[in-house]
Amino acid sequence: MKILVVEDESIIALNIKKKLKSFGYTVPALATTGEEAIKMAEITFPDLILMDVRLKGEMNGIQTAEEIRKNFDIPVVYLTAYSDDEVLEKAKKTKPYGYIVKPFKANDLRSNIEMALYRHEMEKSEPETACNSNT
Repeated sequence: MKILVVEDESIIALNIKKKLKSFGYTVPALATTGEEAIKMAEITFPDLILMDVRLKGEMNGIQTAEEIRKNFDIPVVYLTAYSDDEVLEKAKKTKPYGYIVKPFKANDLRSNIEMALYRHEMEKSEPETACNSNT
């Protein structure tokens, strides 16, 4: 499974990448801006994106997640230090697969990723199952 990490702090991004590799995931790219994240999503087509809310560049993580949701079928899990009500309400509108507040424990990261991947897989198979039950 491939996970794209979108994080504007390079030390944090490298630490997350190291944790993901220890879990057995591949990290095809690290992105620091929303624009770069969209480009990397199109090139690498990851199974999941870990997205910080605050990013460098023109787009924040919430705007980036919305673009990714519109253009690609890739689940997004927010991984951020921001958990105030305003940010949460904006984030919810992008239909994320999770929201992890930093600092986080490795097990919290792993379980959130597993649940997000499982939910996405189940959602992808639902229409297929419905069609098959009519035959």
